[in-house]
Parts: sequence; structure tokens; C-alpha cells
Amino acid sequence: MPSTVWGLGKAGEVTAAIAKGVEAAKKNLVKVPVLKGTIPHEMEARFGGAQVFLKPAAAGTGLVAGGAMRAVLESVGVKDVLAKSKGSSNPHNLVKATIVALSQMRDAYTVAGTRGISMQKVFNG
Repeated sequence: MPSTVWGLGKAGEVTAAIAKGVEAAKKNLVKVPVLKGTIPHEMEARFGGAQVFLKPAAAGTGLVAGGAMRAVLESVGVKDVLAKSKGSSNPHNLVKATIVALSQMRDAYTVAGTRGISMQKVFNG
């Protein structure tokens, strides 16, 4: 499973700000399930005033997302997804809301393990 991070670093010089951002990002790693280049299911999440909606897409659709969300999804390795941002367009909150949505996603293997049932039962009830 790929992972994603976010980090914010402020400094007088660009190189120092990047270094601080990288150090902050190393503390916030999140595992994200990616299945066949897309996400396993729909997810909606909120952070501050920003609200995001992520939906899996068919192969070949591409990454349909705006600025800040696109950067996060590209860094995770998602190739096909439909995304929409609602509410605030503050890029910091959009990044955080996107990461909250991705961190709450679970694939079928995780669900089966949590419930203690077989994969067959997960899909067929």
C-alpha cells in the first residue's frame, strides 16, 4: 500500500522551509489502499471548512481533481479517480481533508480481517 504525507514548514528561505516541511511530513505518514490504480470505494471527508468527495473511476478515466487534491492523489499513486471539493478552497484544508478521506479507506482484505470472515463472505454476504 502506498503512503502519503503532508507537512508545513515556514522559514525565511525556501530551502529551510522545504527542510522543515519534509521533517513535519515524516511524522504524518498514512497508508492508503490503492486497487488497480484507483481507490476501493467512495469517501467523503471534511477538515475545517473544506469538504472533499472521492469516487473510484474506471481504468483510463484519469485523475479528475483540482489543484491541491490532485497533488495529494498523484503523490499517493492513484491514476483513476473522480474528486470534487466543496466548501472552502483553502489549499491547506483541502490537503488535510483529502488525507483524512484517504486514511479512512479500507480495502476488502482489511474488512475481512477485521470481521474475521473469508473474502468470499465479504463479497457475497
